[in-house]
Amino acid sequence: MLELEHRFRVVDVHARLSSDEKSVTTRGRAIGPEKLEREMHQAGVVRSVVFPPTLPGEEGYLRTNNAVARLSVDRPFVAFARVQGAHQFGNDPTSRLRNAVTRRAEHHTSPGDIEQYAYDERFYGFKLDPGRDGLPDGEVLDRLDDVRLPVLVHGGERFPPEALARTLLERSFPVIVAHFGGYPLRRELMERTIDLLDEYDNCYVDTSYVRYRTQLERALLEHPDRVLFGSGAPAVHPNVAIMEILTLDVSEDAMRKVFTKNPERVIGPFSE
Repeated sequence: MLELEHRFRVVDVHARLSSDEKSVTTRGRAIGPEKLEREMHQAGVVRSVVFPPTLPGEEGYLRTNNAVARLSVDRPFVAFARVQGAHQFGNDPTSRLRNAVTRRAEHHTSPGDIEQYAYDERFYGFKLDPGRDGLPDGEVLDRLDDVRLPVLVHGGERFPPEALARTLLERSFPVIVAHFGGYPLRRELMERTIDLLDEYDNCYVDTSYVRYRTQLERALLEHPDRVLFGSGAPAVHPNVAIMEILTLDVSEDAMRKVFTKNPERVIGPFSE
């Protein structure tokens, strides 16, 4: 694909990096570091947050997190550690009872894991997908509060905006809600997530998999300092994701914020 020409410095807060050679294909959803780096270069993306793909529920992320950190060395990648929890979101009596008796297993992320990830200078944030990987317990969330690194959260049908507000947004760490909180392409969820930006100063949204101009333009016009560019690579080529922002009816200053200024303010290495 031809390189995309634009005048912005673009950093990307949402890319998945596979470290398993068996799952890496020349076409499809899993690609290795060389191809991901090449696609980012083609699109003019100078740095990208990367995290591991989803694993089966009984398999922990320690090995794949470390692999992503290793593959990020000497590449324009910023590694986020994936977090796995023992609890499932739900506010009904059955869910509350189940979570009350559920205990953290060996493969779940522990408070000690959070400390190790935060202070070994290889990871700069965390990736959380409560619908697939479970929700961390209170001790783990307390430790995330302590380290105050950004947490990228998969938002959508399996973890709707109300769940975000009830479990994460009262915390002190920055919460970046992936996909405008509307995965897969649920406009009403995106609208409710944008509403949360009025109430929570630590809440941000990323643009990955957002295809609707109305919601993109609304967020950029109402909350220009809270929208961060995310490509969703490799499921979406970064060229395509960037073009969706470039074709919006917003100012050049708003585009510069979403591509550069906002991610730099939330994710430390982007400003270096």
